[in-house]
Amino acid sequence: MNLVDTHAHLDLLEGDVAEALERARAVGVTGVIAIGIDLKSSRRAVELAHTFPQVHAVVGMHPHDALDLDDAALHELRRLAGDPRVVGIGETGLDFYRNLSPRADQERAFRSLVELARELALPVVVHDREAHADTMRILGEYTPFDGGLVMHCFSGDLDMAHAVMDMGGYVSIAGPVTFHNARRLQDIVRKLPLERMLIETDSPFLSPHPYRGKPNSPERLLLVAEKVAELKGVAVEDLLLPNPFFADE
Repeated sequence: MNLVDTHAHLDLLEGDVAEALERARAVGVTGVIAIGIDLKSSRRAVELAHTFPQVHAVVGMHPHDALDLDDAALHELRRLAGDPRVVGIGETGLDFYRNLSPRADQERAFRSLVELARELALPVVVHDREAHADTMRILGEYTPFDGGLVMHCFSGDLDMAHAVMDMGGYVSIAGPVTFHNARRLQDIVRKLPLERMLIETDSPFLSPHPYRGKPNSPERLLLVAEKVAELKGVAVEDLLLPNPFFADE
């Protein structure tokens, strides 16, 4: 298998990154996208992408830290995005669950990073928690997303999933799809076309069953892949998923 973990916070993993990547490779996870959530983690993601050939980086500013996205920070993210190992902008978006940055600043930062992604023709990786309507409203201002749009850890409904696809986007499925009470998400996976679906771990968060509540790691992407394959009625070895981060390859 050649599975790609399209969203992992490698800088936040417990233990050695090299060992985690080797465990992932041993179960067929041959690629990992290291995600930035602020300037420090974005720089680290680029560093890891130059250290490990199976890693590529996405650089951005999480909505929790939207207040920190001033002109200097945006300039630095643009500089980092010019690195050949960087394949996307994010994560960015809206988080109205924790509201760690004021909503107006979240929207401002979100728009700035969507515009940067469009300027550079890179996919934008979107965080959306308890903010579906506002997230889709802002994305609607920039559609279509020729460079790619990834809805990280999708938590919306089927109509929202179709709206994302209509924008040229992809729906990314994480560990919660394996939870026994995730019937709505599982039904969405059954109904979505595989060509618009990605899988991720969000390591070290959102460990799949039976590791729920424990630190996550990229090798557990296999459990997500197995559940998606089961829901789609195919063998996991035959699970063919797109990768918008390498659309030109």
